[in-house]
Amino acid sequence: MVKMIRKGNNMKKIILDCDPGMDDSMAIVMAVKSSELDVLAITTVNGNYPVDVTSTNARKVLELLDRTDIPVARGMANPMIRKSPSDPFTHGRDGQAEAYLPEPAMELSEIDAVDMIIQLVKENPGEVTLVVTGPMSNVAMAMQKAPEIKGMIAEIIAISGAFGLNQYAFLNATGDTPQSEWNVYVDPEAAKIVYESGVKVIALGLDVATYFDVNFSEEDIDALKASKKKEAAFLTNAIQFVNKRGFDAYCTVIDCMAVAYAIDPSLVQTIDAHVGVETKDGLTLGMTVIDRRHHFVWEHLPVISVGCKAECGRFLQLLLELVLK
Repeated sequence: MVKMIRKGNNMKKIILDCDPGMDDSMAIVMAVKSSELDVLAITTVNGNYPVDVTSTNARKVLELLDRTDIPVARGMANPMIRKSPSDPFTHGRDGQAEAYLPEPAMELSEIDAVDMIIQLVKENPGEVTLVVTGPMSNVAMAMQKAPEIKGMIAEIIAISGAFGLNQYAFLNATGDTPQSEWNVYVDPEAAKIVYESGVKVIALGLDVATYFDVNFSEEDIDALKASKKKEAAFLTNAIQFVNKRGFDAYCTVIDCMAVAYAIDPSLVQTIDAHVGVETKDGLTLGMTVIDRRHHFVWEHLPVISVGCKAECGRFLQLLLELVLK
């Protein structure tokens, strides 16, 4: 059984399913430090890096925050039916912007991520939100292994897809096809299963997670540098790492948008729409195709909530408040 520290009844219970990654690492920081969220577990998956690396990195962050009471469960090492692609964007040799945090002493959970998800959802029916910042392999496999949990999950908030709702969606495409997002591109079959599961899905795609104006001011950077918090130093290093490689600072906090939405849904406007996931190899692999036509809509496609506009200023303020807390 999973040993957990129980918190206030008014906190939202979440499982953070992730593939750290510098931005996933910051998502862990946000979730763990928020007084609004009760992090029941962190489950890791192959994505930005192999699952052994992401499992190590998740534990490094928890030790950085002195929160080794939160279990970390190792998840799927590969997508459901295909080989894992190589990420064209690198998070550094350690997967954390070359921060080289100390190797973790805490052990992995004795049960794997799929079983962890199943167990915690069943122990807390209707109460657990899955916050997914990596490929959906673990979640999809949990649904296939224990279909009954689909009716017990409160909702799924995911960094998932690119829907073409604004200029950011495809200009910042992170998959290895022109209009795909990395998490869906890595395991499109898993995304398809989750989208079609009937569970409430809020997909925060590149339309809202990669705004060019999600950047830190000089005052923000000065505040991070002045802080004695280890997590502030981690973020400062990540920002410098991406800047030196010609990328903007938003790359360090993409996955934080899902945690921010879990804390305060008013940060992102959403629309409900029919969405399909392209699973055929080629030019469109991993595309999340949204059908918003007035006529002849493909009604057989699942309806999910899609992020269309984010309040970037409030998002950054929340992020910085939690990092510096």
